Amino acid sequence: MRKILVFLLTAACASAAEDVLARVAAHADRFGAISRQIWETPELGYHETKSSPVLQQELRSNGFDVHSGVAGMPTAFTASYGNGKPVIVIMGEFDALPGLSQKDSPVQSPVTAGAPGHGCGHNLLGSASALAAVAIKEEIAARGLKGTVRYYGTPAEEGGGGKIYMIYAGLFKDVDAVLAWHPSDSNNVSLTSSLANNGGKFRFYGVASHAAAAPEKGRSALDGAMIMLNAVEFLREHVPQETRIHYIITNGGSAANIVPAFAEVSLIARNPDADTLNGIWERVMKCAQAGALASETRMEFEQGTNYANILPNDTLGEVLGRAMQKAGGYEYTPDERKFADELQKTLGAPTHRPGPETVKVEKTEGSGPASTDAGDVSWVVPTGHFSTATFVPGVGAHTWQAAACAGSSIGRKGMVVAARTLALAGVELFENPAQVQAAKDAYTKRLDGRHWTTRIPADGKPPLDYATK
Repeated sequence: MRKILVFLLTAACASAAEDVLARVAAHADRFGAISRQIWETPELGYHETKSSPVLQQELRSNGFDVHSGVAGMPTAFTASYGNGKPVIVIMGEFDALPGLSQKDSPVQSPVTAGAPGHGCGHNLLGSASALAAVAIKEEIAARGLKGTVRYYGTPAEEGGGGKIYMIYAGLFKDVDAVLAWHPSDSNNVSLTSSLANNGGKFRFYGVASHAAAAPEKGRSALDGAMIMLNAVEFLREHVPQETRIHYIITNGGSAANIVPAFAEVSLIARNPDADTLNGIWERVMKCAQAGALASETRMEFEQGTNYANILPNDTLGEVLGRAMQKAGGYEYTPDERKFADELQKTLGAPTHRPGPETVKVEKTEGSGPASTDAGDVSWVVPTGHFSTATFVPGVGAHTWQAAACAGSSIGRKGMVVAARTLALAGVELFENPAQVQAAKDAYTKRLDGRHWTTRIPADGKPPLDYATK
């Protein structure tokens, strides 16, 4: 009798999973077209005035209650279906990166030179998450499952920290669990974290003077910036090896024959541990102060991005792992294989990465190479995170190759894997409230008495012009 019950239960679970996958498949072409539409009109953070509305409208037409302009951000929104507990959130992003305009071609060819492009695949991220939310909604309706599914449209992930302002606005207070993903070159579920980061703009103010006739009367703001950056280069020897420090000089003066009265540096530092990063940052600030002191200039600092590392969740990792194994990978067509082969030739090194047909589920910990404001969310609510193969193996984010993949059929196939994984995982949480509680217990255990901190002030306003000024 017990064997019969186990068989019936297994069969019922398999049938439910097939229903969910069928719901994703039914909407896949539509959301694939939306991802392409967003890819064709790439927009920088907080300026996603075309990308955000198209997702809002699609969710609204699928029965979601949509609220736009939340948390003081015109392009942020929430979309909700159902009522009561549990409340499960699927997060979506849709901002592009500056200067990465690219055709869906395996050779570098901008659509518009210098224009933005989806080099991080957020056109796929936002669309796949919305597709999953619709599939979950339909399963809730069909089976009378209890709870609320929400889609959070989170703008300006690329340095604007939109999710942080949504946290401050209280949008995660009643949320039981969050499911998130990111485009990558492989299908992977693990307990890997991300890098905490902190950054901003260092502005140096000096005294202008004729660089040849009266250089002694000038105080070079550029000298202040250069002394700071030289000190930062020496600092690299004395920070933990996992640390990353990168910068650009955004303003170095107006003419070579004028002692610069103004200079500006944009700098970001990263480390797997936020507390360790805080100590490193204090030393970066001393480098900046030293630059101002040595050059007899004045330095001002404007806080920029400050993201926490992802706090992994063991239970949600298991749920997502089961979901991805059911979701499976995908195969390249001959044309897609040709595209992939040509693109890999531009990478400059042999690629030893699994193909998109491979699904990897593991309990590996450690830290990945990127940063995200999804990390901040993971410190205030249980969050599961994974990646799928929207990029050709070997292609990294923030490249023209990634932008090419994000607009291709390869990218759209990868986003469907993400949607299937999110939808299956979400439905499992609605079916089994004990898993939601287990995720909360895992979250509390990982916190270990710690709590979320950020340098972004709670009363601060979103920097709506950060990407364009």
